[in-house]
Amino acid sequence: MTRVVVALTVLLATVSAGAQMRRGRPINDNPEYDGQFTFVRLAYGPDTAHFSQQIPWSHDYPMGERHFMQIMNELTSLGAHDDVNTIALDDPALMKYPLAYIIEVGWWSLSDREAAGLRAFLLKGGFLIVDDFKPTGWRGMRTGGWEPFAENMKRVLPEARLVDMKPTDTVFHSFFEINDLNHFPQAYNSGQPIFRGIFEDNDRRKRLMVMVNYNTDVSQFWEWSGRGFRPFDETDEAYKLGVNYLMYGMTH
Repeated sequence: MTRVVVALTVLLATVSAGAQMRRGRPINDNPEYDGQFTFVRLAYGPDTAHFSQQIPWSHDYPMGERHFMQIMNELTSLGAHDDVNTIALDDPALMKYPLAYIIEVGWWSLSDREAAGLRAFLLKGGFLIVDDFKPTGWRGMRTGGWEPFAENMKRVLPEARLVDMKPTDTVFHSFFEINDLNHFPQAYNSGQPIFRGIFEDNDRRKRLMVMVNYNTDVSQFWEWSGRGFRPFDETDEAYKLGVNYLMYGMTH
């Protein structure tokens, strides 16, 4: 199975390296909901209509998801839409989807409406993937890191506890067998990646509601797999994580 992922990663390397995001480009139109799986990226903050590397929620969009959905459709019979839906946290349309992805939450600005929308999504049975953290003070910025995210999650789920994940947790065995979380590829060379989660009722025997990749950026491996900027073996590991997360979110 690993060699299959390697082969697909090689195929993605043929994607044009010129597919760069332009600053302030409008987001793609969301496909109409038709029951077919659609990967959802959450938009937050003052500008949810445009994407660029200058807008935190839209880093790696849309190539990261497109590459990931190509991998999913090659490995499984999911039949996912090729394009991603971009949905605001307080948009009722979010309730139509089982899984959502959010990034750069070290700079996450969260309104009361957005907190309520995300809480409703999670309590309804939604699964949230959190990715792309930078260390505090990244490139001279005052914020970033773990604390802003943890404080906002307290507003979303006041009683929830973020706990360290273990290699034996079900999410790491929902498709690929991931038995070791040490020495996992790290996108920024700023220390060991840390995997944390929130379980329903704070009970590890129940559903995992939130999966957090801290101190790394899994979607950057997905995006750059079409440009050859990262080694294939590291990219494979990032795809394995994504596939496992998605399969878990669809089945729990």
